[in-house]
Amino acid sequence: MLLHLSTWMEIDDHLKRSKTVVIPIGSNEQHGPTGLLGTDWLCPEIIAHQAQTTNPELLVAPTFNIGMAQHHLGFPGTIALRPSTFMAAIGDWCRSLALAGFERMYFLNGHGGNVATIEAAFSELYAEATFRDSNRGFACRLKNWWDLRGVMAIAQRQFPSGHGSHATPSEIAVTQWAYPDAIKAANYAPQIAPSGPIREARDFRARHPDGRMGSDPGQATPEKGGELVAAAAAALLDDVAAFGAEVRPA
Repeated sequence: MLLHLSTWMEIDDHLKRSKTVVIPIGSNEQHGPTGLLGTDWLCPEIIAHQAQTTNPELLVAPTFNIGMAQHHLGFPGTIALRPSTFMAAIGDWCRSLALAGFERMYFLNGHGGNVATIEAAFSELYAEATFRDSNRGFACRLKNWWDLRGVMAIAQRQFPSGHGSHATPSEIAVTQWAYPDAIKAANYAPQIAPSGPIREARDFRARHPDGRMGSDPGQATPEKGGELVAAAAAALLDDVAAFGAEVRPA
């Protein structure tokens, strides 16, 4: 069930059966010569939407598609939020959903650079409740799609070398599976990109001139992406069900 394709009455009825919602979250940033700018928000969205085709009772919210990408701003097309803006927006998403009656906010993340700020946003919400001496009324969970059960093992088998940490063949394969008409090609030099630290945008562009970090995206195929999506979607359903079944203390 997709929230944005539902009416308010359908959501009101859904809340009688489940108070859990999945929120794909990512970033719109460069992903090398062949990676789509939307890769980091597309991957969690693709996986979440695939999961809800298996279980239509899974409620998926609109994708939070802009995140922490300031170090990629040296590449055209990247859009980034300041940490404070990102945290404020996450807080308001959660408050809005909680006001409707949702009690479990499951964020499926596609960008490693988001993690610290998302967790900080959760902490702000919990601190808000603590200082009011009240129960927050809802719980938040963050999961990177590649950390879902079994996914990284598949990626390591598919890409034993050249997986890297940015513009990886696994994430590009996922987008190739979902958007075969948008597959790009390039001649990589070197074949496996160098790795290095992540700092501000000018430093990043100098260290990683084509945008890749330790990766060889040329290994990606739609078939490999399909295998990753199937495993991630199945694991997501199990993880969301466990989260929704958590017993709240009295």
